[in-house]
Amino acid sequence: METLFSKSNVTTIILAGGKSSRMGQDKALILIEDIPLLKKIANLGKKCTSQVYIISPWIERYQSIIPPGCYLVKEIIQGKGPLIGFAQALPYIDTEWVLLLSCDLPCLIEDEIEKWLISLENISQEAIALLPKNSKGWEPLCGFYRSTCLDSLRTFIKSGGQSFQGWLNQQLVEKLYISDESVLFNCNTPDDLECLRKKISD
Repeated sequence: METLFSKSNVTTIILAGGKSSRMGQDKALILIEDIPLLKKIANLGKKCTSQVYIISPWIERYQSIIPPGCYLVKEIIQGKGPLIGFAQALPYIDTEWVLLLSCDLPCLIEDEIEKWLISLENISQEAIALLPKNSKGWEPLCGFYRSTCLDSLRTFIKSGGQSFQGWLNQQLVEKLYISDESVLFNCNTPDDLECLRKKISD
């Protein structure tokens, strides 16, 4: 699908620092149609954006599965949640926009991301993010951020903040409209994985 918005304006950051405690095994390494989930998400990032950075404490664990041209960034401050991981990866980015993704989005597809890229053409200059929203708030780990948000992010973290929702509620964020909500499915538990694999095999 062609879009007027150039992918050269966007870099993907993938968060791969979670403990996968509910799953009982590393979600990033789970095979979906014989491909590790982290590799699947990295391949999507390569197709849709100019570069891919993966932030994780476990560089050695993932080196063998990362597609060529993707960069692994060591997460120095560990166990503090995705907002802190995002803040550690953001200084590496030199594009206007960041597509931030968690590593557990097995239903995300290229066509959907291409539609989202078109939405970036119409976002206001004051907005720092374009994100899906549900009844509980923003979906912070599957959407777009301006790279210039780093200063406000650092200020929030310095004041003791660690919550994406807390930070985003202080910012101007525009809603990203999703044509197929199933692409936001997170694979968090063994039951989630079983349902996913059953759906794929049907």
